[in-house]
Amino acid sequence: MTFLEAIILGIIQGLTEFLPVSSSGHLEIGTVLLGVKSKDNLLFSIVVHGATALSTIVVFREDIFQIIKDIFKFEWNDSVEFSLKMIISMIPVGVVGVLFEDKIESFFGGQILLVGSMLLLTGLLLLFTFFRGQTKGSVTYPKAVLIGIAQAIAIMPGISRSGATISTALLLGVDKEKAAKFSFLMVLIPILGAMLLKVKNLIETPELASDISLLSLTVGFLTAFISGLLACKWMISIVKKGKLIYFAIYCFVIGGVAIIACLI
Repeated sequence: MTFLEAIILGIIQGLTEFLPVSSSGHLEIGTVLLGVKSKDNLLFSIVVHGATALSTIVVFREDIFQIIKDIFKFEWNDSVEFSLKMIISMIPVGVVGVLFEDKIESFFGGQILLVGSMLLLTGLLLLFTFFRGQTKGSVTYPKAVLIGIAQAIAIMPGISRSGATISTALLLGVDKEKAAKFSFLMVLIPILGAMLLKVKNLIETPELASDISLLSLTVGFLTAFISGLLACKWMISIVKKGKLIYFAIYCFVIGGVAIIACLI
């Protein structure tokens, strides 16, 4: 992987992890266009996902600190309830990840037709939010389960995790700001868990990291972190303003182009 390729893929990861356009789908398209097997290189994947997880922590540092502080009061409060809902929302993606790991991996590896089709599905889901009414609801336990199921489905390349979870929350009547906050915080533990699994695989097969330089890893981390930081803040603003329809159009265009490119 070259210096320039690390920059491009780092930016793609950072932006698309938070914007509702599917990071996995864009990384698949990006690696095919660049001719880079980055999905096969566990170390680069660990580094850029770690960068986006760190950017989430930075953006929501005050909320995270308050949640941790309230939890250690060892009493029932809003932060404890919020944490419990997040844990519940993580169960579906955990079950899918453990039981269907091999099947999930088969969806990756340059299957652009699948990515294009799933991007169209993401666009459709985002489009539905345009027609919802104004609501001020909160995330309840049943809603947390449904949002968690949406996150599990978003394992498919081309289905945006943030798009699926935020859209599901909005369609369930959750307030815009609460939907964005829950969506971004609920993914922290799954991302860190997936990183640990990749670290385990890397320890077992260290040769997968042998062709990436320290410079490429550093550049990939920094670009993913900075672009992720900007994208996370931007996405919060977008959700508050109800502008997801523009990303629906984007997903329709990119998904359509990807499908056409595979068929001609």
